[in-house]
Amino acid sequence: MQAADSKRAEDIVALDVREVSLLADYFMICSANSERQLNAITEEIIEKEEENNYEVKRIEGKEGGKWILIDLGDLIIHVFHAPERSFYNLEKLWSDAPLVDLNEWID
Repeated sequence: MQAADSKRAEDIVALDVREVSLLADYFMICSANSERQLNAITEEIIEKEEENNYEVKRIEGKEGGKWILIDLGDLIIHVFHAPERSFYNLEKLWSDAPLVDLNEWID
């Protein structure tokens, strides 16, 4: 979360999907205003996870994508170009999942 915030990701939310999905325990969703920022956020997240010895299991959409998915196992991070986030509206799709309070995770 802090890695995304440090690259000025917008509208960062986390959903507790443990009761509604078998894919992961949590989804983190954030937005970028440009493809350059989208890539910077993604690279920062990957770098910080690897520095902390977390395995990045899979990355989807990195080559020219406007929606990048970073699979960390229990946590799946969705980094969207802002218009794509509105279009896919994952928060509505997973509306049964409660929001996670991020105040203590993001400065």
